[in-house]
Amino acid sequence: MNKGFSASVKDRRSIYGINKDFVVSDERILEVIHHAVKHTPSPMNSQSARVVVLLGAQHDKLWNITMETLRKIVSAEKFTRTEEKINGFGSGYGTVLFFEDQAVIEGLQKKFPSYKENFQTWSQHSAGMLQYVVWASLEVEGFGASLQHYNPIIDDEVKEQWNISINWKLIAQMPFGKPTASAGDKEFMPLNQRVMIFK
Repeated sequence: MNKGFSASVKDRRSIYGINKDFVVSDERILEVIHHAVKHTPSPMNSQSARVVVLLGAQHDKLWNITMETLRKIVSAEKFTRTEEKINGFGSGYGTVLFFEDQAVIEGLQKKFPSYKENFQTWSQHSAGMLQYVVWASLEVEGFGASLQHYNPIIDDEVKEQWNISINWKLIAQMPFGKPTASAGDKEFMPLNQRVMIFK
């Protein structure tokens, strides 16, 4: 699919209706994510982002972990809504897990003590950019996706299940799949209330 940058920015939306139908090959998914991870900026080129891509049964396992974790903490009368939501994410083709390597960030804090307090914030900035680049890139390929945050409640089990370094901090989860429903209309505030220009 050939789409310009501006169209990709516009068309990227939170898509919750997704399924496991084929959109592009697993090799293409990995190529897109490699490109995003390689070229998304990071503070002082620290390259602190870490990504885990879960497909097939591994994707299903993540959302089973999330479901059972939530079952322990959400009341029975409210769980039906939670179950529907998690089943929706699980019905997708895959999930991208976003991490930030705390060892890298701590190394920068030691190397540049004057900026010590800033590196965690800058790490979050970089993580947000990467999430956006991956999200827009998946949209270009024809996937629908959304960004979820079930961290920190699933962190320990995720790290144990996929043998992930204790230094990697889970930031977000992005389930994706073939869209089965559109995102619907979106309301926008007047831009003159959000953008100022001085010449």
